[in-house]
Amino acid sequence: MPKFDGTGPSGLGQRTGRGLGPCGGGMAFGGGYGRGYGGRRFLSRKEEKDMLQEEVGILGEELKAVKERLAELGEKSK
Repeated sequence: MPKFDGTGPSGLGQRTGRGLGPCGGGMAFGGGYGRGYGGRRFLSRKEEKDMLQEEVGILGEELKAVKERLAELGEKSK
């Protein structure tokens, strides 16, 4: 959560992100995402594994984009 001020990643309140930060424990999502629609539920091992595999894919794409941009910047500075 930016600034740790309780506003969430987009200023929409707590539990509105992906549950990857210290507040979400990195492993749980709330039913209703902090809007008063129920309690928290923890992921099963399969759900956690699927979520982590999806995250690996997302991070891999982000890393690829960063490396491509660094290569572009390296070419332009020559």
